[in-house]
Amino acid sequence: MKKVPLLLLMIIFGFSSLNASVFKGQRNYMKLCKKCHKSGGKLASSHTQTEWEEYFENGGAKLKNIHKNDQLAMKKLNSSKFNKNLKHLRQFFEKYASDSGNVPACN
Repeated sequence: MKKVPLLLLMIIFGFSSLNASVFKGQRNYMKLCKKCHKSGGKLASSHTQTEWEEYFENGGAKLKNIHKNDQLAMKKLNSSKFNKNLKHLRQFFEKYASDSGNVPACN
């Protein structure tokens, strides 16, 4: 009987870890993008949520196309780190998009 609540908690925490994290996205922005783009909040608010969805579709194909002439950016965009954190970066940009009404506390 005591195993049922424990199992339920394990399932809930397991599913919640599959979701994207705005915090992780912001942290990854700082590591991957800040050198060239500076403030993450300003960059995120330069597009709407729908526009950010489009940029991150198909593994960030539109982002890669925009950066195709920048070797350093392409190295980062084609890295396993970028691909691993794509959902977190997308969550960060969509959370602070121009039509979201949100402003990040720190950049």
